[in-house]
Amino acid sequence: MLAETEFAYQNLLWLLLLIPVLVIIYLLRLKSQQASLKMSSLSMLPEAQSLKTYLRHGLFALRMLALAALVLAMARPQSSSSWQDVSTEGIDIVLALDISGSMLAEDFDPNRLEAAKVVAQDFISGRPNDRVGLVIYSGESFTQCPLTTDHAVLKNLFMQIKNGMIEDGTAIGLGLANAVTRLKDSDAKSKVVILLTDGINNRGSIPPITAAEIAKAFDVRVYTIGMGTYGTAPMPFQHPYGGTHYQNVEVKIDETTLQEIADLTGGQYFRATDNDKLESIYAEIDSLEKSKIEVTEYRKKKEEFTPWIILALALLGLEFLLSHTYFKSAI
Repeated sequence: MLAETEFAYQNLLWLLLLIPVLVIIYLLRLKSQQASLKMSSLSMLPEAQSLKTYLRHGLFALRMLALAALVLAMARPQSSSSWQDVSTEGIDIVLALDISGSMLAEDFDPNRLEAAKVVAQDFISGRPNDRVGLVIYSGESFTQCPLTTDHAVLKNLFMQIKNGMIEDGTAIGLGLANAVTRLKDSDAKSKVVILLTDGINNRGSIPPITAAEIAKAFDVRVYTIGMGTYGTAPMPFQHPYGGTHYQNVEVKIDETTLQEIADLTGGQYFRATDNDKLESIYAEIDSLEKSKIEVTEYRKKKEEFTPWIILALALLGLEFLLSHTYFKSAI
């Protein structure tokens, strides 16, 4: 909650400029009333050295302070307290990540799989209000992490992903169907799957288009990403006698199917050919899927002029009391 002070009649504050004018008039009048007399010593006039003689000007100061307090009171100071209610309406997102052997190709730095993991984690960091889940697939598919807002746990599970966790192959339809299953009962305003693959569906019992039709039936929007350069990419292979050797392998991505999946579900298809392009794709998806944040601000005002009136009366009372008692002989 924030508190601040404002004045209902701010124009009256200009009256405070009268105070320096009155001070100047007081000083000029005081100077004109003073007579000068040259003497060799002030020892004969002890009263002239009296502290009371100088302190009598404090009466005028009290009067000016009282005037300032009255002006502030007339300007109607008000303290206002404000607070906000913030409500968020997030988006449920499931990342479906291909971890097949071809994801080890090194046309990305250091390879496709590691690059996809890094960029996806950065994407998650920018979605603090959303529930995010993770499905991985190759020849089979399973849920690495269900929908969660605990993004720290999700990122730790990302670090554990590696090729070989499940049987090799590329079951795009199975991966997508698994992701949709995680979203079908969601009541979020928007349900999204980001499906990334670098190949062609060659495994699984569910065709990709059938999985896309299931997604459409549950109002799940699918963004598809084809990952891989054009032409060939260096692929590491384990040598039977130990060590690793590389072979340039043709990059084959079923872009027609990925485009059809996106069109059928109201999403978009993207082709990532390097790390920078992959980052820009996730940034574009991030801009397309924005969480709804509503902020309602409340304000409460309270009149604060009473303390200034009391202060003005107290100062005037003190000035009256001193001028008729302690300073009576000095005036």
